[in-house]
Amino acid sequence: MVAMHIDIVPNRKSKPTYLLRESYRIGKKVRKRTLANLSHLSIEKIEAIRLVLRGESMVPARDLFEVISSKHHGHVQAVLDTMRRLGFDRLLNSRPSRQRDVAMAVVAARILEPDSKLATTRWWHDTTLPRILGVNDVDEDEVYEAMDWLLGRQPTIEKKLAARHLKEGSLILFDLTSSYFEGKSCPLAKLGHNRDGKKGKLQVNYGLLTDRRGCPVAVTVFDGNTGDPKTLLPQVKKVREQFGIQEMVFVGDRGMISQKQIDDLKGVEGVAWITALRTEPIRELVADGALQLGLFDERNLFEMEHPDYPGERLIACRNPELAKLRSEKRRDLLRATEEELEKVRGMVERGRLRGKAQIGVRVGRVINKYKVAKHFELDIENKKLQWRIDEGKVAAEALLDGIYVIRTSLSKKRMKKEEVVRSYKDLSRVERAFRSLKSVDLLVRPIHHRLEDRVRSHIFLCMLSYYVQWHMIEAWRELLFADEDQKAKSKRDPVAPSERSDAALEKVFTKRLEDGSEVHSFRTLLGHLSTVVRNTCRGKGADDKNPTFEMDTIPGPKQRKAYDLLATIQV
Repeated sequence: MVAMHIDIVPNRKSKPTYLLRESYRIGKKVRKRTLANLSHLSIEKIEAIRLVLRGESMVPARDLFEVISSKHHGHVQAVLDTMRRLGFDRLLNSRPSRQRDVAMAVVAARILEPDSKLATTRWWHDTTLPRILGVNDVDEDEVYEAMDWLLGRQPTIEKKLAARHLKEGSLILFDLTSSYFEGKSCPLAKLGHNRDGKKGKLQVNYGLLTDRRGCPVAVTVFDGNTGDPKTLLPQVKKVREQFGIQEMVFVGDRGMISQKQIDDLKGVEGVAWITALRTEPIRELVADGALQLGLFDERNLFEMEHPDYPGERLIACRNPELAKLRSEKRRDLLRATEEELEKVRGMVERGRLRGKAQIGVRVGRVINKYKVAKHFELDIENKKLQWRIDEGKVAAEALLDGIYVIRTSLSKKRMKKEEVVRSYKDLSRVERAFRSLKSVDLLVRPIHHRLEDRVRSHIFLCMLSYYVQWHMIEAWRELLFADEDQKAKSKRDPVAPSERSDAALEKVFTKRLEDGSEVHSFRTLLGHLSTVVRNTCRGKGADDKNPTFEMDTIPGPKQRKAYDLLATIQV
């Protein structure tokens, strides 16, 4: 009698060999004969042959069961895994509740597919998100109720975030931005300095408070016409009274921490600050000889003191690359302004404009379009328009190109001058947060809500979404167009232009990682993960009453790597 079987022959330093053999008897002895080497086949195929040799029936999977529905799952899993790592549910509320589940779903949806609340409750049914969180039956009205609940929890949630990411003596970044409204009925909506470039649009202002890494801790909403300086002291009060932190270092730009705010902060014990001088005070320092530009011939930063700034340190910096860019930009703006004036002169020569008053009004419309009117000298007559560029003023302004002065109340013992400059430049991390919130990923604007509290809850919701996304981006740096060498940045010249590492530049130029796979943005990596789907299946030919089961598609190498990196998140 002959019987075929598969033998596995181990190899010491390589994978085992799989042999198809048959056994037969010669007298009382059992002999084996090798028929084929199956090592080149996949394990799945070898196992299939083994089953056939055992006499088991092989039926194609499609003949046994059918897929009755498929939902996008991989990107949902990534966001929810991150939330679990962050203890996000306990951050919202230590007690489970319907409102907490809905809020969790809306925060996750804002990361996955930012849209209106109505569109969100339609879109997410194509994913596993509502089923996993148990919110399949939620409509937009219940979403609004969850937002109201979330707003009521804001002080407690922000206090928990501060306990995680801030401590006594922490460096705190704070900046203000605005987003425009569609509509006119919200009490917060006001005309103000529109940072979105939407002239004539009502807007709301909001300030983001982060730790020095740019990880968000709190957000505060203000009327759309609130100036930057008026927002600082409420934040200091919030950190001291709500978060219980008595010693801190606030970092804000020159518009945020003005002289009035500095005077007020001097009376608050334990609060230090870092900001920068405006252009005019720098001119005054140069004019009275306190800031000697010749010192920049040997170094790019130096520290000084001045009687106009008692108890403060001034750190003067010069960035040659920035100076070159500003000089080129000024020339471009001067050239563009001359082109506008040439159009007006053509109208004068053709007789379409006559008289000093009429010509002057027309010139007034264009002369400061590019904010360089101060460099022009105009000669307007009844039938003539001439001008010249005051090269003396241009040269005087160019002297300060690339020069900025950081001012701080911190002592030398507490922080070295290089670290002060780096700390001020860390504000770019808040600007990155604003870009993500407003346009790149979370789309906080335009704001359609009419009620004041709904606007506040909408912006708070977007901040919480950015909190989750921030941790995902940090974990995924090696897969994204991001610089992984963050520690090296703290050792670089603080004044020199920020440069990417060689590894980051390689990713940008080749669009490939070291393993040859594609580099992703945060948004495209989420899209790649979304191709992992969860299928609902049932037996072939069974009726609707028969039980179903779920089966996820197997993640590919890049997807598995993304999940593994998220598992490293710690708080």
